[in-house]
Amino acid sequence: MANRSASWWVYLLRCADGTLYTGITTDPDRRLSQHNAGTASRYTRGRRPVAMVYREVRRTRSAALRREAAIKALSRCAKDDLIAAPGRAN
Repeated sequence: MANRSASWWVYLLRCADGTLYTGITTDPDRRLSQHNAGTASRYTRGRRPVAMVYREVRRTRSAALRREAAIKALSRCAKDDLIAAPGRAN
């Protein structure tokens, strides 16, 4: 059974072609390695290498999914502002 106390992370990747990819995970470092290995997402597989440019923690998977959807709904300009905001962990 999954560890229910695990933190969930919402993250943004910048792909080699300049596009942004948004996802969630419980282990950002492992997930970044998977994306760069081509085993995490069909979208990022052809756009490697990718770099994690933003991440934020959420307490539950449900909260992470809601935040992921909210970020995906943002304009590109708003996503760039989010990435550039001071004090954000990445």
